[in-house]
Amino acid sequence: MARSSVPIDPSKIRNFSIISHVDHGKSTLSDRILEITGAVDPRLMREQYLDSMDIERERGITIKAQNVRVHFEDHILQLIDTPGHVDFGYEVSRSLAACEGAVLLVDASQGIQAQTLANCYQALENDLEIVAVLNKIDLPAADPERCKDELDRVLGLPSESILSISAKTGEGVPDLLRAIIQRIPAPLGDANAPLRALIFDSIYDQYRGVISSIRVMDGTLHSSTKIRMMQARANHDVEEIGIRTPVPVPTDRLGPGEVGYLIAGIKEVASARSGETVTEATKPASEPLDGYRDPKPMVFCGIFPIDGDDLADLRDSLDKLKLNDASITYEPESSAALGFGFRCGFLGLLHMEIVRERLEREFNLALIATAPSVVYRAFLTDGSELRVDNPSDLPDPSKLDHIDEPLLDISILTPVEYLGTVMELCQNRRADMKKMEYLSTERVELRYTIPLAEVVIDFFDALKSRTKGYASLDYEASGYQTSQLVKVDLLINHASVDAFSTIVHRSNAELYGRKMAERLRELIPRQMFDVPIQAAIGGRVIARETVKARRKDVLAKCYGGDITRKRKLLEKQKEGKKRMKNIGRVEVPQEAFVAALKLED
Repeated sequence: MARSSVPIDPSKIRNFSIISHVDHGKSTLSDRILEITGAVDPRLMREQYLDSMDIERERGITIKAQNVRVHFEDHILQLIDTPGHVDFGYEVSRSLAACEGAVLLVDASQGIQAQTLANCYQALENDLEIVAVLNKIDLPAADPERCKDELDRVLGLPSESILSISAKTGEGVPDLLRAIIQRIPAPLGDANAPLRALIFDSIYDQYRGVISSIRVMDGTLHSSTKIRMMQARANHDVEEIGIRTPVPVPTDRLGPGEVGYLIAGIKEVASARSGETVTEATKPASEPLDGYRDPKPMVFCGIFPIDGDDLADLRDSLDKLKLNDASITYEPESSAALGFGFRCGFLGLLHMEIVRERLEREFNLALIATAPSVVYRAFLTDGSELRVDNPSDLPDPSKLDHIDEPLLDISILTPVEYLGTVMELCQNRRADMKKMEYLSTERVELRYTIPLAEVVIDFFDALKSRTKGYASLDYEASGYQTSQLVKVDLLINHASVDAFSTIVHRSNAELYGRKMAERLRELIPRQMFDVPIQAAIGGRVIARETVKARRKDVLAKCYGGDITRKRKLLEKQKEGKKRMKNIGRVEVPQEAFVAALKLED
């Protein structure tokens, strides 16, 4: 049922995001706010209420930003709960563009972590008012005074303005809501100006088409309006607008500063991308809103359907998922070993894993993903430059002058006792130290420049295991540098298998080739002839394993007698195997691809 169309006074609206490092309590705080403001019936309340995907609830992390409107002391608070993991920083940036303020949440037992700094600087770049909050003060290990000193010294947030709460018990949360009303400014916007609304997220519903989350900047959006998408240059009729409380509630108008949802029967995914500006078709605005910078993918992998007939379904599924997650890129790709599929780009390894799992769960697809790779710049001897995100596309070594690889600037925050082991890990991964700074007597920040290829495999896991989970990592792209890189090909029965090709540093090539050959020897079933498995750089073989042949006992019928007869039968068998080897093809089972392409333990 629609709400009444009484205009809302923008001075009573507060739009804010909750930002923090992973697992510092954003979703729990959202739960408490929903509870304290009475937005959700206590009988229906559950943990991580705003995390709607099964995969979010299983992993205990937020992947998609969610928004909800609540009422507190005659004010309207519009809350956007954001992810904390570094791979989902793009979700955070889109959410911040729809807000005037941010609640910076810090775990009182852990203090500042790498993503705390990154998200705080992102909020400051957007000119947002920051309300700093220490969470988990009910924990025995909480040390609020030390954390306040850190926030004051590192981020320049005055310690007297920092609030202390427990999102789990609800202690201090009403005071936080009052601080949000007092400190975060009301939205600015002219109700009489031409309509301009920003789409900051979209999902695809198979019955209703695209459902977009929007923030009205200027003007008023009515349920009877004919709208125009300014970037897509397409007109649509509004079917429904409304607000999330968190249940969707239809309404007949959204004024300046209000956040809600829009359904306009849009079926084409390209018409409602994040960052799109919505205006009226009859009285359009002259200039669109700034929107967002397109995210640059950092990690690439090939995604192939196990059943080739599912290719069209995979394309449709990627289209729909891109609407919900604009940071995915994909283009068609074919592989001699795996058939037809897509080369997909992601913001990081967790992002890659989540997207693959969502494709399998939400669209019922069975997929194979190749090993992750990054974008290299290959400079050829004729002076031309080639961008390579698939190792099998790298030109022949004789045509190559040099290869540049992408770098990251990384920031690691770790307790002092793990300093040695973290430095050792970074040195083993070809990292170059830029800075070391003690944040307090217990914690130190390390800054390194490191090749992206060394991070995408298992750097984060290795860092966590070496520091018992206490270290945190943040990163950003930092250009390219020339490196001694080579392409390692895997040949099975002298035929190259493109899915197993990879680009590695020359110093690691032999080790990688030996490991991969050993792994494939265990996975490829025995044939009627010997199957050589070779790792090669260009024409030079650097490692070899052999899958021994099955052997029929041709001497079973010989008992006693002349040795020459036995030798003759063995020679005949040998000739047959040689002929079979020349014409025989080795079928690599799908399970071997899946197992061999899984990341190294």
